[in-house]
Amino acid sequence: MRTTAAVATTEPPSTTVRVGRSDPVDRRGLTWGLVAVAIVIALTFIGSDRLVWFDAALVGYLFGTVFAVFGVVYRYAVWLRRPPTAMLNRRGWDAFRAKKWHNAAALPSLVGTNLLAQTFIRRRSRTRWIAHQLVFWGCILAALITFPLTLGLLHFQSVGQQADRYQIYLSRLGTAEFDADTVIGWLIFHGLDVAAVLVLAGVFIFLRRRLHDPGALAVERSGDFLALAGLFAVSVTGLFLTVSSMWLDGQFYSALNTIHALTVILGLMYLPFGKLFHIFQRPGNLGVAYYKAANAHGPKAVCGRCGEGFASAQQIADIKEILPKVGFDYTLRSGGNYQDTCPRCRRAGITLAQTARVGGFG
Repeated sequence: MRTTAAVATTEPPSTTVRVGRSDPVDRRGLTWGLVAVAIVIALTFIGSDRLVWFDAALVGYLFGTVFAVFGVVYRYAVWLRRPPTAMLNRRGWDAFRAKKWHNAAALPSLVGTNLLAQTFIRRRSRTRWIAHQLVFWGCILAALITFPLTLGLLHFQSVGQQADRYQIYLSRLGTAEFDADTVIGWLIFHGLDVAAVLVLAGVFIFLRRRLHDPGALAVERSGDFLALAGLFAVSVTGLFLTVSSMWLDGQFYSALNTIHALTVILGLMYLPFGKLFHIFQRPGNLGVAYYKAANAHGPKAVCGRCGEGFASAQQIADIKEILPKVGFDYTLRSGGNYQDTCPRCRRAGITLAQTARVGGFG
């Protein structure tokens, strides 16, 4: 059944942009960033047994880590307070608490599919999924080795008088022992090389796609190549260190070490500001999954033009609440809201408006 809103959908919505002054520095984000930095410094001091096991040669990496932690926490705190993100965060927690035990039981599966396996990418393209997985696991492996070493939380000690046998220490706690000339020993000492190879393989797949795929070329941005260039530089310079020590008798090692350290530190400092920040945003998708699941079983919004249900009533209500806060008010001059129109009727409204604009077709 048609309603009085049928004609209203052809008129342009009122889009009032509201621009207000804001402080250049977010105080809450600044506070959380400083707290995170204090935790990292305290963890370094305590975990390295009051700097006994802290390697002074890694002080540059520690600076980059501290900067990255501050930047990531600051930006995340600011991002979390943006109206759309704040709404999704609140709705996600509401949906989780509505069926707390059921959702808690489903959490491992969501983490496995959405964060680790990233199956949503595989549905788009198997090649992109392989590239993401290579870069993802390479970066995870590198982080699990680099950050504990940098903070002094991880070190190795020889066992007794055996020069080729080592024990892994987590702070003061001695854990597993291994022989350096075994496969396990080789993998432990060359873990960063393995990570670099994984990352490089993923980077090359991404580059090939971005240079040949028409769809990727159409939406290409400079920041996409910058992230790939950073991953490439860190991985290649790290592998050069191994090449120098194993096959060149240490030639150029000092210069290569400086270049590698510079690429890693710059990469850490770039982390909060570039495309790779989505690594920290991605876990928020778990809340979105709970929100979508809750809305799937809720009442539907009814289109004001055709009277058909087209989306979750809760989602449409949230959109109508959020859009004015970010500068877009889609309230119709004749009453109602443009968001109360289904996509099919929106397309029909646009067609009618264009027809009226040119005086009709035919």
